[in-house]
Amino acid sequence: MKIALAKDGDAVAPHFGRCEGYEIVEITEGEVAERETIPNPGHEPGELPKMLNGLGVDAIVAGGMGPRAQGFFDEYGIQTLTGVSGSLNEIIEAIAWGKLEAGGDNTCHHT
Repeated sequence: MKIALAKDGDAVAPHFGRCEGYEIVEITEGEVAERETIPNPGHEPGELPKMLNGLGVDAIVAGGMGPRAQGFFDEYGIQTLTGVSGSLNEIIEAIAWGKLEAGGDNTCHHT
């Protein structure tokens, strides 16, 4: 499974499209197999889902995301996990162990 985490510093960003970058993590058999950081290419509607799909991302994790953006990700079959906060390392560990709890308050209220 390949996951993109919207990041600001060492934490999950509150808004996926306005973050500084994305931590791309591949998890195989409960272990981090690969990890890289890519910069945010800019906030153009529909472009980020397209780019992440091209990288083989299965899911995106962020504090928040508007419904329009979620629709773009749905078009590519990329799962959106919002309402997530905390340090990247803690969240990546929770994902690897199958214990990520998403669905808290979506910190983005765009339409």
